Amino acid sequence: MPFRALIDACWKEKYTASRFTRDVIAGITVGIIAIPLAMALAIGSGVAPQYGLYTSAVAGIVIALTGGSRFSVSGPTAAFVVILYPVSQQFGLAGLLVATLMSGIFLILFGLARFWPPD
Repeated sequence: MPFRALIDACWKEKYTASRFTRDVIAGITVGIIAIPLAMALAIGSGVAPQYGLYTSAVAGIVIALTGGSRFSVSGPTAAFVVILYPVSQQFGLAGLLVATLMSGIFLILFGLARFWPPD
């Protein structure tokens, strides 16, 4: 339970106003970088910029709740733009959604296979 680990870490180490201020500054800095990047990646993928904002917001919440480490940095990446652009051009937004769901299912299956290797 990653979120539980974060709560335990906060209880062990006192969460002071100074740390809160640094966390707010870090959040603003990440937002300044991630918002235009998410919009640019959406445009590069062939969809409207607002979809990049939606994706970035939802992904940020999901990563925060399921992330494995408080030191891990996660955000939008340009690695898949060359794959997603042709998918969105040929199959539209629905095809892009299906490709996203399929890749997520494969990642979950690969993760489960790693946990339960064959005997």
